[in-house]
Amino acid sequence: MKLTGGEIIVDSLIEAGVEYVLGIPGHGCLAFFDALRDRASKNEIKYIQVKQEMSAVHMADAYYRATGKPLAVFTSIGAGALNTAIGLGTAYVDSTSVLVITGDTHTHMRGVGVLQEVERKQDSDVFNCFKPITKRCWRVDTVGQLPRIMKRAFNQMLSGRKGPVLVSVPMDVQADSLEVETLKMDNRFAQELFPANDNAIAQAYALMKDAKRPVIVAGGGVLYSQAHQELIKLAETWGAAVVTTMAGKSAFPENHPLYGWHGGSKGTDVGNYLCRNADLVLALGCRFADETTSSYKKGATYNFPDTKLIHVDIDASEIGKNYPVDVGVLGDVKLVMEQLYTAFVTDNNIADYKKTGYFKVITEQNKKWAETLKKEREKSGDRVTISKVITMLNEKYPKEGIVVTSSGNSQAQILQEYCFVEPKTHITTGGLSTMGFAYPAALGAKLAKPNIPVLALVGDGDFMMTMQEMSTAVQYNINAIIIVVNNIGWHAIKDLQIDVYGKEYAYGNDFIGTDGKPYTPDFESIAKGFGMYAQKASSIQEAEKALENTLISKKPSLIEIDVTSEHPYTGGIATGWWDVPVPAYIKEPFEKYNKARELESLE
Repeated sequence: MKLTGGEIIVDSLIEAGVEYVLGIPGHGCLAFFDALRDRASKNEIKYIQVKQEMSAVHMADAYYRATGKPLAVFTSIGAGALNTAIGLGTAYVDSTSVLVITGDTHTHMRGVGVLQEVERKQDSDVFNCFKPITKRCWRVDTVGQLPRIMKRAFNQMLSGRKGPVLVSVPMDVQADSLEVETLKMDNRFAQELFPANDNAIAQAYALMKDAKRPVIVAGGGVLYSQAHQELIKLAETWGAAVVTTMAGKSAFPENHPLYGWHGGSKGTDVGNYLCRNADLVLALGCRFADETTSSYKKGATYNFPDTKLIHVDIDASEIGKNYPVDVGVLGDVKLVMEQLYTAFVTDNNIADYKKTGYFKVITEQNKKWAETLKKEREKSGDRVTISKVITMLNEKYPKEGIVVTSSGNSQAQILQEYCFVEPKTHITTGGLSTMGFAYPAALGAKLAKPNIPVLALVGDGDFMMTMQEMSTAVQYNINAIIIVVNNIGWHAIKDLQIDVYGKEYAYGNDFIGTDGKPYTPDFESIAKGFGMYAQKASSIQEAEKALENTLISKKPSLIEIDVTSEHPYTGGIATGWWDVPVPAYIKEPFEKYNKARELESLE
């Protein structure tokens, strides 16, 4: 059959099982959109218009995190293509699979400066911007390359350590035709998972069987491998505390008695205590990034190399990158956990973890952390705080529901305070900490899981970066809920300025009008103008009622909650340490920040 380049792309997506294409038409992708028009009219694939291309990537990113299935994003050339860069960077750092296809300058016109071409240093140079933020990117020169490149793109995206890929397709290649025999996408995939070699498992088990204070650190790799049941089984068999990273949150039921919450600068007292007092850490699919480790400050979160470390990852480059390992295990974490469990069973080494002294320690530290959070909420008095909003969500939001965050105080406090009991119900941007991620990501998660609630919790500053996607939500009746905790500013950064530099150095984060008064849009009215259900709340009781109403409404919804802007009630608890460089003239506030949570407090 004779197909245009645009038809080859669309038919490849259909063959690969892609349900949605997201994007914005432009002069650089007309031939592709004509092919999409034809296939969509036959209900073979669906198209969703977004209002900014970055949002399309965030939606596709969250869809993959919720389902393990990729979506495709298509853009025109120039600005439309560049708009995807932040979304691609987010997906790349967090190892999520997204396919982005961009239009490109006609092959015979490269270098002349056609509309939206960047060509002063190299002809059609935008393509090079994507190399650092994709797992692999391709530029197509002829229509004959497309069938093979599309297969390779899916192979790269879905094999090994996951990541986004990009295919740049010139306008003339989209329109050119080719006789094509087959577009089968399943004969070039390398998605088979691989276990660890027996020697590595034997070395790991030799350390594990003698550990007295073991901790499992579960990263995003556990969720991507859908290994939550294996994690529960191994933890209970071994009697290990389980601490999750930001990317790994919800990989382990957080009401489980072995759960130790999180370590690091945005972690918890219990998580930091368990990690730094462990005699052995089993790390599963995690990067040991700076926030997870309290910027590698020995004794704050971890005590490597005094604590022994077994590091399991599908990417060999992560093993030993930030900490020396006693045993490095290369393999898929799901299969490796099965191998380690088998080693315990074979050795008849299974005991009741609830009868150990270590389990008593885990229980006591969890109790202390719960008491600490309660005291912090009580200190805030009658103020409406993010912590009180999260407490309300813990009580009123369905446990099967998905919660999405971006960055800042709402993200950190969900990490510390919200209890997830079902896997893949927590979605956030970890490594790139991308503001503006949460709302479009919530729409993507709702597309993926239409029958369960999806909620994004964000600050007002975060929301204003992508709030135009309320239009997309209403247009397609994607009934996700957005809760905007409005403190009239970027208070996560203001809090950091105060805590590290001092109160007199706080600058540039409050939203202040020329009249000197706080300025905020009327989010409730704006959302209603888009056609959403919207309700404003100034108390937790009003917020509870608003949440109840939104869950009943089955409409795209917004809840605006006025929360305090008074430091220190704007954020959560700094439990670890974070390396924030400061000028030499700032001493005392920085020292207070470093010692704000004495490490001995839970010893």
